[in-house]
Amino acid sequence: MDERRPGIRPRPSLWRRLDAAARRAFPAALAGLALLFLAAPLGLPAQAELQPEILLASTFFWSLYRPQAMPPPVVFLLGLVSDLLSGTPVGVSVMTLLLVQGFVFRWRRFLTRQGFAVVWLVFSALALVSALLDWALVCALRATVFPFAPAVIEACLGIGFYPGLALLFIRAHRGPAAPELA
Repeated sequence: MDERRPGIRPRPSLWRRLDAAARRAFPAALAGLALLFLAAPLGLPAQAELQPEILLASTFFWSLYRPQAMPPPVVFLLGLVSDLLSGTPVGVSVMTLLLVQGFVFRWRRFLTRQGFAVVWLVFSALALVSALLDWALVCALRATVFPFAPAVIEACLGIGFYPGLALLFIRAHRGPAAPELA
């Protein structure tokens, strides 16, 4: 129930408060677990390339549809963990993810009214721009020019995996991560 509406409400129990906290933390915890899973030596094809793209997709989706579940300090922490796990210079993922989140916050009102195809197209553009930005930052910080093709392939992996990830995120958005109604 909305706290601004008058009425008699039962005092929230410890379990109810824990449930609400778990629902709020679910998106960030899911992204963190995905980071740790993809950092483990599992031998999956393109495992290292999927790590930043799944984090980008997670940040994009949850910042768009549930911004209170993915606040900027959490995105900062996830980006920092991603940088430390992947070996990229510290701050590259942080900066990219926070810029993507800022874009999503700015265009949230427009994007939430659009269909999936438009949202996917916007994500695709952001994935390509973030890959270019990551590549440029890593080249500048390491003072060398790396091939650009791996960055484009990484972005294409993210673009290709986004519909499946969005489907999982939508189910979580309506299921275990759904806000408490009462």
